[in-house]
Amino acid sequence: MIIRSAFATLALLLLSATALAAPALKGDITVTAGVITVGDMFDEPGLAAEDALFRAPKPGTTGNVTLRDIKAAAARIGIEAFESRGLDSIRVSRAATMIGQTDLAELIRADLANRGILTAGMSANTQFATAFTAFNAAAVDTPASLTSLRYAPANGTFTARFAIAGFDQPLDLSGSIELMIDAPHLATNTTAGTILTPDNIVMRPVPLRFAEASGVARLEDIVGKALSRQSREGMMLKPADLSTPLTIAKNDAVTIYFRRGPMTLTVKGQAVTGAALGAPLQVLNLMSRRVISATAIAAGAVEVSAEPLALAGL
Repeated sequence: MIIRSAFATLALLLLSATALAAPALKGDITVTAGVITVGDMFDEPGLAAEDALFRAPKPGTTGNVTLRDIKAAAARIGIEAFESRGLDSIRVSRAATMIGQTDLAELIRADLANRGILTAGMSANTQFATAFTAFNAAAVDTPASLTSLRYAPANGTFTARFAIAGFDQPLDLSGSIELMIDAPHLATNTTAGTILTPDNIVMRPVPLRFAEASGVARLEDIVGKALSRQSREGMMLKPADLSTPLTIAKNDAVTIYFRRGPMTLTVKGQAVTGAALGAPLQVLNLMSRRVISATAIAAGAVEVSAEPLALAGL
């Protein structure tokens, strides 16, 4: 019983010592919030850890707090004594996040995307009417946010309001937005008749207004098409620059097929005109020396219709 009593007394003494431990200054500190709390400045802050002592300096700046001012602020919240650790002042720095034009332009881009104004393959080239240098915002999860955006598609102008962490007043900016769209361009100088592959094409942004005025081809509509004329590297491809590649070219040797029920007749011929797959063309029957109408069904193969006149023309 005596041993138990001694242990109990010792435990009470240790708890009392812990409870009565005086706060101690940490030394130079860095904070992220707009106020400096007891927990920021002292070790062993106790129940007063969340109590505010001072306003923090502006984001990205540093200030000094004297021991005298610390004592006065601590006394106001009931801390009458603390360990100064020989310090006569504390240097307080406030962490910051650098915010520049690129960050604000990205907020505008995200808003336009959410509205459906920017879609896949599009981007926004944002120009601010007033130039400004990057500035420090509070180091928080969301240092800057877009609170309102008015955008006029007709002339591309905008006005925007931003909330910046660590600033009491909103930031109002205006400028212009050039909507851009990825358009296919030739990667190299290319000759007429070239069947285009992905290696022939590079996607580059162009102003949307220009693309809409001149016409812009989609990548999936270009691959496998033939270039209508010789073109230089960097030329933007338009639908008018492309054609369906010829399955049969002029003067190609062809086999002429005539099918009727189980019967199939074939004869050698020569293409008088070229044609894409499934398109009509004129061919010369090399046996009868007649020019007849046919349809390209494959490379080197054409088919004539089952009409009696077509049969007679063979």
